[in-house]
Amino acid sequence: MRRVSVVGSTGTGKTTFARELASILGVPHVECDALFWEPDWRMAERETFLARIDAATLGEAWVADGNYGGVGAREIVWGRADTVIWLDFSLFVIFLRLWRRTTARIRDRAELWPGTGNRETVRNAFFSRESLFIWALRTYRRRKRQYAELFARPEFARLTVHRFREPHEAELWLDAQRPVSAPRI
Repeated sequence: MRRVSVVGSTGTGKTTFARELASILGVPHVECDALFWEPDWRMAERETFLARIDAATLGEAWVADGNYGGVGAREIVWGRADTVIWLDFSLFVIFLRLWRRTTARIRDRAELWPGTGNRETVRNAFFSRESLFIWALRTYRRRKRQYAELFARPEFARLTVHRFREPHEAELWLDAQRPVSAPRI
């Protein structure tokens, strides 16, 4: 397991999980959202985004998080990956995580990707058609069905797929990836 793609619905904790796994494995973390979003919430041009994904996943080892199948990034990432982690949590868990994450970011005025100036606000988080809560609701069932279909395709049979339906399953698996300390004498 040297090239890992972490996927799942909005709000499952893909970035947090991928960042932790990359740290455990001692490999670079590739956050697809950071490669996609430009300042002022502008989307990168498709060619620019795909070039960034291509460059970020050329190495021998990495952990990438994000979906982006509709723009062609999945083909690049999965074409190079050996493992896919699917965080397939319930809508309840997703909304709870989104609530916690969003309210913390609003409170802290956290810039999501350095240099972009992009921050979540009460308005864009709760009163916008682009709200992640609305996006999660709109895409949840489709994404669940889509991933099940994708993993059944012959071209992805070479991938090792880990599907976690509960956060504690993902946490236990992540803990099992940590190096065992040498016994004390």
